[in-house]
Amino acid sequence: MSAITLEQQLNRDCFCIDVDPERVWSAVEHAAAGVVPVELLKQHRAHLFSSAPVFLSETDLGAMETIVQAIEATAQLAAFQDAALVWAPGIAKVDLGPRGAFMGYDFHLTPDGPKLIEINTNAGGAFLNGLLAQAQVACCPEVRAVLPAADPLADFEAAVWRMFQAEWRLQGRGGAPGVIAIVDEDPANQYLYPEFLLAQAFFERHGVEAVIADPKDLRFDKGRLHLGELAIDLVYNRLVDFAFHRPESAALRAAYLAEAAVVTPSPRNHALLADKRNLTLLSDPVRLKALGVEAQLREDLAAIPCARPVTADNADHLWAERRSLFFKPAGGYAGKAVYRGDKLTRGVWQTILAGDYIAQALAAPSERRVQVDGDPQTRKMDVRLYTYAGVTLLAAARLYQGQTTNFRTPGGGFAPVVVVGKGSS
Repeated sequence: MSAITLEQQLNRDCFCIDVDPERVWSAVEHAAAGVVPVELLKQHRAHLFSSAPVFLSETDLGAMETIVQAIEATAQLAAFQDAALVWAPGIAKVDLGPRGAFMGYDFHLTPDGPKLIEINTNAGGAFLNGLLAQAQVACCPEVRAVLPAADPLADFEAAVWRMFQAEWRLQGRGGAPGVIAIVDEDPANQYLYPEFLLAQAFFERHGVEAVIADPKDLRFDKGRLHLGELAIDLVYNRLVDFAFHRPESAALRAAYLAEAAVVTPSPRNHALLADKRNLTLLSDPVRLKALGVEAQLREDLAAIPCARPVTADNADHLWAERRSLFFKPAGGYAGKAVYRGDKLTRGVWQTILAGDYIAQALAAPSERRVQVDGDPQTRKMDVRLYTYAGVTLLAAARLYQGQTTNFRTPGGGFAPVVVVGKGSS
């Protein structure tokens, strides 16, 4: 039996480091500037933040970053883009330059190393986790020794501002955007609305006017995207209407196609990186070789669990193998309509066959023990890397019970990541 690593021991037994969510809520309250009742926000988001951090080895972090860089490099290859755009909407074929702000790569930690579970555009939680990384309190010297000495929030915010500047320039713009819109459907009622307030305050600290907007309130007029009389230069896109096909997104779609505003992440970013059907390419070494992906990249991508499209031809085979598979809709997000194969009923199986699903080899999540009202309890966990152009901006974790992350678990929610030395054991 292999020796337990330091990070595994800490995730199992360490209760002497805590997180102070009140410090994060205090920052949200400051960002809200009295406009939004933060106490009401807190009341409906009791499990947004976990009180426990997650410990991650440098080795695992490095392995995750290698996978991310391999995916991003592969997604830049013309042959891969041609293959991925076969199933993408027409709007995704428009390439305006931006790489996509806040990509999110989600991993499960396994005995065989980190396994990529999902790729997301407009990955939520980055600004909240930037604050959470600072809200750690250790009550013993051993744990204080592994806490980061740098200011994680300052480092994160500097990198984020460079990211948005880069997106602006990649679409051929000079200077800096004057007005940025943070856009989501019915934003004030989104679970992560507190983050929109933090993003708005962040942009304003950098001298940019920022507004939070519902796409239906935008209009495209005289070659510009507007909110009321305010002309929008850049859209920080948080919509799950990835192709802007809903009627409410009509003005945004028109502005995007007319290059009237820089939109990030864009429909193309989603199509090349986050469409779940792409996992069937990225996890297929034979197909990757045929697409001209170099050997080192193929070796790095081998850590991605095998994914296959669900078709009428392979349905019987996948049903027989279902206990070792996880089923996800190609256009899904946030764990919606996903199914573990060992939980499938015949009725749900018919829904999967009628939809556009992929079957992914199951990679079980690792665990973190937390204290809930003084009682140690076990929670599942995943680790998300927030990245830009393949470079990590921030690592964070999510603790949960059940099938997928749900922000309804006592002791669960976003958790900061503490990286421990790769030589520790």
